[in-house]
Amino acid sequence: MKREIWEWTKAIVIALIIAFILRTFIFATSVVEGASMNPTLESGERVIFNKAVYLIDEPERGDIVIIEHPNKNYVKRIIGMPNDTVRADNNQLYVNGEPLDENYLSEEELRGTGTFEKTTVPPNHYFVMGDNRDVSKDSRNGLGLIKEEEIIGRSEIIIFPFSHMSLTR
Repeated sequence: MKREIWEWTKAIVIALIIAFILRTFIFATSVVEGASMNPTLESGERVIFNKAVYLIDEPERGDIVIIEHPNKNYVKRIIGMPNDTVRADNNQLYVNGEPLDENYLSEEELRGTGTFEKTTVPPNHYFVMGDNRDVSKDSRNGLGLIKEEEIIGRSEIIIFPFSHMSLTR
């Protein structure tokens, strides 16, 4: 009986250590607050984000990332990469002078993009925007350009509510 209790204790301790390592260094959860990523992510949804992906890879245009700021974390989409130029004219985004195909948004959702002057993204920075352009605080208006070290992970899966469970790409 003592041997069986010892084996169960070891299994539980190992499982807890593995869970702690996964939660601390690999995956974490975040709650989406506000409507800035509608329709892709809705307020109140809980997402799992991958904390390790950018240790072995670089962020890419289109990634939905978690940004760590002093008072709040933000969920935004990467639009401009380091050394890109980003501008908008009449609701059309241009990256390095080429129109950006944003097939993840409808024509109506693109209307909030507006017009803004060309911005050059410095090295080790990213230009981010929310998918709900009318209400998003992003690189255009208040959040500014995002430093690479502020990106703490890539959103992977909506896990709650269960009826919305899906990949976030």
